[in-house]
Amino acid sequence: MGYRGRAESCRRGCRRRRPGRVQSGAADFATIRRLACFARLSGGDVVGGAVGRYWNQACELQQIWVHGDYRRSTVGTRLLRAFEEGARRRGCKLVYLDTFSFQAPEFYRKLGYDVACELTGFPEGASKLIMTRALDET
Repeated sequence: MGYRGRAESCRRGCRRRRPGRVQSGAADFATIRRLACFARLSGGDVVGGAVGRYWNQACELQQIWVHGDYRRSTVGTRLLRAFEEGARRRGCKLVYLDTFSFQAPEFYRKLGYDVACELTGFPEGASKLIMTRALDET
């Protein structure tokens, strides 16, 4: 498992917005970079991936997935740790993500993530969680 290339950029059907005066003063959106890592079998088949973006010292995990046949086999944990290490090597001090209460909050909690914000009011009593983890200096 390791970093193999980058997440492909999405250009078709997407419009690039130029940051307004207030936004550009708060964050230089031109410095946002993609970060991705993938889990591959020895034959090269992809069985999982973690994709996100980072700027300055913050990294957002936007999506993590593992093929059903490989869940509960440490692939997800190793992917998340590889993603964090990639963020750390790029100078990030914080990883953040969002997940719903019916998805994987326990997975993230076990790996050191804390709930920073909980948004309620979703159907069936679900809530959306913003979770964060400070990255060690090591």
